[in-house]
Amino acid sequence: MPRAARAAVAAALLAATTACIRGDPPAPDASPSIALPEMPPAPPDAAAATPSEGRSSPSQVAAASTSAGDSALPLLPPLVPQTHDRPEASGAAFDARVAALWAGIVADDPATAMPFFFPLEAYRQVKDVADPASDWKHRLVAAYAHDVHALHARLHDAGDRAALVGLEVNDARARWVDPGEEYNKLGYFRVFGSKLRYTVDGEMRSAEVKSLISWRGEWYVVHLSAIP
Repeated sequence: MPRAARAAVAAALLAATTACIRGDPPAPDASPSIALPEMPPAPPDAAAATPSEGRSSPSQVAAASTSAGDSALPLLPPLVPQTHDRPEASGAAFDARVAALWAGIVADDPATAMPFFFPLEAYRQVKDVADPASDWKHRLVAAYAHDVHALHARLHDAGDRAALVGLEVNDARARWVDPGEEYNKLGYFRVFGSKLRYTVDGEMRSAEVKSLISWRGEWYVVHLSAIP
């Protein structure tokens, strides 16, 4: 799917987004948001990032995507530092990323959902392993793609009758993770058990988003349905 088409799909879905509703409590604060990595041989790394200062704009976030089998990077400044800003589950950039995830699920296209995935250049700075790029691509992105396909399968033939409601994040359960707690060199906010709410023929349904972590005051998915 061309990048422009993905952005158009995300914008159209975003227009239909309604307020999040109260749902089930999040998963217990019991397991690390970033699991121990597997360490396969490192592939060639073809970085394609656009440097700038500060957070990415909503248009950059909505346009940023990469395929699960490609080494192209999301469009995020590569060398800007982490901040201690607490993320909020609201705003144009957050809604655009949620809409991109939903569009990827409906289309059965993990690449369309990549704007909501934790960016590689951020992961390189956060992860305390020998080859974070390989871990990101072969473990985390591969699991994300698998989970997007699985969530699409849950829709069966109802994709054209399904509508996004929103992503419910229990902000009260979010906490700052200090360096060294989860094989990380830098700290970040982390929250477990968010709920992707949607309807099929008016019937409310949900899917768990296992773990979100923050980069520069914005939430990103690092584990969608499972922690590999």
